[in-house]
Amino acid sequence: MGAGFGTKLLTRLRGVPAGSDEAGNLYYRERNPPPGRRERRWVIYAVEAEGSAVPPDWQGWLTHTVAASPAEAPRPRCPWEKPHRANPTGGADALRPPGALLGSRERARATGDYEAWTPE
Repeated sequence: MGAGFGTKLLTRLRGVPAGSDEAGNLYYRERNPPPGRRERRWVIYAVEAEGSAVPPDWQGWLTHTVAASPAEAPRPRCPWEKPHRANPTGGADALRPPGALLGSRERARATGDYEAWTPE
């Protein structure tokens, strides 16, 4: 998909590359922020503009939670951490349990713990 013309123009004129992530998203910061105002930071998505595609480290930088970008000061990874994944809800990778309308629509028969309601 990519960024629109206005975003590309703003990025070219006022942006300085800050880094990229594993998914190919590109991050930028404002070249010369006015005094008294914090710099603007933005992302150019590699595929679709989806907020959950931004990894936590970069999200912290974008929202000014941390000052240094992950490219400048990478955070050490814990052995139990999994790689970042965008939210799959609504997409092809979404969870579709048995019996779901978009799933197989087949589920195991109800056992003795279920009794159908019938009006009196």
